[in-house]
Amino acid sequence: MFSKFKRWREQRILAKSQITLQEWQQVKSEIPVLDRLNENDQNKLFTLATLFLHNKDISGAHGFEITETVRQSIALQACLPILNLNLDWYSGWSSVIVYPAGFSRETSEVDEFGVTHTKHSHRSGEAWLRGPVILSWKDTEHAGVRDGHNVVIHEFVHKLDMLNGRANGFPPMQKGMNQGTWSKLMSNAFEDFQVNPKQGIDRYGATNPAEFFAVLSEVFFETPDLLFEAYPDLYELMTKFFLQSPLAPQS
Repeated sequence: MFSKFKRWREQRILAKSQITLQEWQQVKSEIPVLDRLNENDQNKLFTLATLFLHNKDISGAHGFEITETVRQSIALQACLPILNLNLDWYSGWSSVIVYPAGFSRETSEVDEFGVTHTKHSHRSGEAWLRGPVILSWKDTEHAGVRDGHNVVIHEFVHKLDMLNGRANGFPPMQKGMNQGTWSKLMSNAFEDFQVNPKQGIDRYGATNPAEFFAVLSEVFFETPDLLFEAYPDLYELMTKFFLQSPLAPQS
């Protein structure tokens, strides 16, 4: 009964949407990472993005104006990782906050002598547990240019990771996947990445396992050939997790 109601509700949302197919296609044309999608996948992405915009509030910070183009661009890139999953993977939170440019975050750490150190770090995005996704539009506007860097994919993959609690690089597995295999392959690759930089994979991924997973996901969608060259076993593992094969020919 619930699934029938859910489908009925989604159909009503789609029917009432004022975003035309032509408008989705126009915004999509400005995001090169989406070029690999065939017509069926494009339409699936437009549907997901429409439902995403209905369920999530996107607001501007520091005077940033949220236009329809901004909303649609974020929605399309945010929904790419869940193209063959569903919006339930983004459950438990409701908002996206967009700054005009990067923002500063203050953090405190206590050292071994009990002294508290306050640090200010520049951020292009953040994902909060059970809270919002925060993005810098300066870093988001051209995020889908297939250079292996995509702040939207990065932060929304953190949200997938957080479905098991705090982000740690070990998201819920798809049916048929083995948690032990994921843990072993990711841990071994993370240890290797500490000492062996790989072409096209941001060194920020060496920070911790959560950032490693998010950085690898950026590369998986934008420059999958470089991920396959560096860690072919991780590329295959991620095709099973995302249920997508970016290197496969599109029909």
